[in-house]
Amino acid sequence: MTKITEQASNYSHLDKMSVEELTKNLNKEDQSVPLAIEKALPQLNTLINSIVSKLENEGRLFYVGAGSGGRLSVLDVIELPTTYGVSSDLFNVILAGGKEHLIEAREEKEDDIHAAWKMLQDKSVSSKDIVIGISASGTTPFVLSALIACKKHQISTGCIVSNPESPIAAQADFPVEVITGPEFVTGSTRMKCGTAQKIIFDMISTTTMIKLGRVLDNQMVNVKLINDKIVDRAVKMLMKHSSLKDYNQAKILLLEHGSVKKALDIFNLEK
Repeated sequence: MTKITEQASNYSHLDKMSVEELTKNLNKEDQSVPLAIEKALPQLNTLINSIVSKLENEGRLFYVGAGSGGRLSVLDVIELPTTYGVSSDLFNVILAGGKEHLIEAREEKEDDIHAAWKMLQDKSVSSKDIVIGISASGTTPFVLSALIACKKHQISTGCIVSNPESPIAAQADFPVEVITGPEFVTGSTRMKCGTAQKIIFDMISTTTMIKLGRVLDNQMVNVKLINDKIVDRAVKMLMKHSSLKDYNQAKILLLEHGSVKKALDIFNLEK
């Protein structure tokens, strides 16, 4: 297996570069990430279709990761209940070292070959669910062991990796290989690999929520009403999608029913 993520940087003598040179070259490298994702879109589309199918049939999604990729998946998942009004156990993260240690870089935990499957079992993972391994290298033992165990128990799997022909991709039913190339600082996969992972998490969650009917037109009509800014935005959404013209009347209806979607359903039913 070729570990492109560990190959030497395309740039030498970084310590001799000016701030202007560093930011210019970093920006140049980052511009290659969307192009790498574009090449992987067919694989990503197949994975997302499988996710949507599982979730439509009462399944759940589990990300399994360590290091930067695992932590980035946590950041995506914690936004979904508020943004789309879904249950907090629809998207889950199995993080090496545990989510309670999110702000600690417990990199030694990525070598634990037993913890991930135990954590999945604690969540009662089943064949109704889908488990997605996150690993820039494609070799992380914590992730690889989880996918091997899932295969033994007929649980669907996917992965997001940044090296070709990796062991983790070989175990995944729906592999996504985003080859971002050598990092600006050699081996620092929190950089381009991390940027690619963040973009892909956004694409997976956003596309899935849209396909599950959590968006109307281009608006988050199931957003939780957690602060004044969001309430104001939701009132305007409700007015846009109904014949309501009075802001206060729309606000009363919204707050009574708890979301734009529910308020619209009631309003249209009573018309």
